[in-house]
Amino acid sequence: MKNRAFETMEPLEPAAGGGSDWAYSAALFLLDQPVDEAIMSILAAGGPMAEADRAWMFEYDDKLLSFRNTHEWTRRGVEAFVQDLQDAPVTMIAWLQRDLVHGRAVLIHDVTALPRGARSLQTELLRQADKSVLSVPVFHDGRLRACIGFDTTRAPKRWSESDVLGLQRCAELIGRARYGHIRGRGHEGDEPVPYQPLVYLTRQGRVRGVRLDEILGLRSNHNYTDIWLADGSVVSDTRAFGTWMDLLPAATFQRINRTAIVHLKHVAELDRQISSGRWEVQLRRVAQRWSVSRPYRQALRQRLGI
Repeated sequence: MKNRAFETMEPLEPAAGGGSDWAYSAALFLLDQPVDEAIMSILAAGGPMAEADRAWMFEYDDKLLSFRNTHEWTRRGVEAFVQDLQDAPVTMIAWLQRDLVHGRAVLIHDVTALPRGARSLQTELLRQADKSVLSVPVFHDGRLRACIGFDTTRAPKRWSESDVLGLQRCAELIGRARYGHIRGRGHEGDEPVPYQPLVYLTRQGRVRGVRLDEILGLRSNHNYTDIWLADGSVVSDTRAFGTWMDLLPAATFQRINRTAIVHLKHVAELDRQISSGRWEVQLRRVAQRWSVSRPYRQALRQRLGI
């Protein structure tokens, strides 16, 4: 409706591929999901939008001397490398790092044409079959914290201003959400979380690294394993429950029935139902109680010191 004094307008459709629209979607992910899960959603949405084959994030240690991959989305059929670079020296990406520390995006349109000074970086990119790479730094409070980016593996791509703008806006949002003081979402405080070994969860082309102490419990789900995390999310990992039984350290994890394992430090309560004699475990941040089968009760009580 329109007249001379005012007008109303139907909702506008977002412009396809617009950097600001992608940032809007990123903001919604960060508002609706735990931070780590939201980062995965941002990468999974942005990768196809930019016609990339991979979308990724790596984080630095507090002295900017090493970095590790933490999140990765890959197009179907594209190899994932998120598990490869853990505590890697920054010297490996020195040519890239000199611009990232100054807040500049680095657009590599053709990996094979990089200058001699980028030889170590080029070697790593070629190992990953990269043809083009876009890297954008993630800052918070004036400090470089991480880097997010895109790779193409099928064909070289000349990155557009729209690609860079969208990634920069997402980097700003991720920086605020992951490293800012947002109580109950992400990391509290302003210091990076100390490095700990990561376990990688895989599902539908997405790979997410989590620390062992973030895993509350695991339950078998046919050929998959459902994993409850400390941020409130539940991830269906593509590996079978039996695989996880061999992966998890017995010092901190305890099997409680045929299809469930719990992290002992996250056990909030062990309850015995008087009427039925059934034993149940209550995990922190998990609403549902998990049953404890008879063969595992004594071992669980001993591990809990009761």
